[in-house]
Amino acid sequence: MPVRPSTFSIVARDPETDAVGVAVQSKFVGVGAVVPFASADAGAVATQSYANVAYGPDGLDLLREGHDAAEVVERLTESDDEAPSRQVGVVGTDGSVAAFTGEDCHDHAGDLQGEGYTVQGNILENAETLTAMAEAFEETEGGLPERLIAALHAGNEAGGDKRGEQAAALYVAKPEGGYDGRNDRWVDVRVDDHEAPIDELERVFKLYDVTLLERETPEGTRELTGETAAAVSATLADLGFLDGTESAADDAVDADDGSVSFGEAEREALETFRGMNNFENHPVAVLEDALARGWDAAEGEGEDRLVDAVWHGLSRLDRK
Repeated sequence: MPVRPSTFSIVARDPETDAVGVAVQSKFVGVGAVVPFASADAGAVATQSYANVAYGPDGLDLLREGHDAAEVVERLTESDDEAPSRQVGVVGTDGSVAAFTGEDCHDHAGDLQGEGYTVQGNILENAETLTAMAEAFEETEGGLPERLIAALHAGNEAGGDKRGEQAAALYVAKPEGGYDGRNDRWVDVRVDDHEAPIDELERVFKLYDVTLLERETPEGTRELTGETAAAVSATLADLGFLDGTESAADDAVDADDGSVSFGEAEREALETFRGMNNFENHPVAVLEDALARGWDAAEGEGEDRLVDAVWHGLSRLDRK
């Protein structure tokens, strides 16, 4: 029998956007290649413990045929001689949810359902891991990706995987949500091997979000001024996008009130930064607005802080 990934996951649906998805963490390399399956016309499936990867496509097919999540779980497991060692969670686009934890799954193993979601895990430190995941998903503000990542963080902090951390994945499908609207693969981010995979998953997701996901156009935008303008300009200069002698950090001071401005040279540097990082989904004025709003909340240094600031600033805008 193949190795058993000790795993906790959440499968969920967002009725407002018709998105369905899975987030998972495991002491198992490349868990994103094994556990999550999702399709905008069917639902989402997480297959784990001694994972039967056929549960993914077969479960989605059953959902498409009109079976609800409970019927799907029953059909998947009743014909599987090794079902006692399996674990599976299913959410349909109809909002139905169900899960199965086989009696041979190693403790702590269990599952928990709420409106539009199911959480499940095996070889966990405690039952509180699942309770914390459910509470975080229900209480977190934001879109489905943020709520799924919050559930992983909460589960990990409550106890998590008894064997430790290694890999994490986030997979969300939405109608026409993929690149250029040509498929439903809205969010597909994986961390295959990392000492803090959930933290890394969140970092990569933010970059993915800023690069690939579109936001509604804001009614108005802010310009960068003051200390934030100076800090952003200095960072752009440090990264080689702006000549340091031209930056707001040095000499772009408004003569009337002494405030630091973000002028033509700085915006040209931001335009270059935008192009180099494939942020064409967002006009320069929107990126400047995002930096003005998100800089103080951002973490990291250099380019990492610029990206994190943009993500925080864009978060006030709904995704398309």
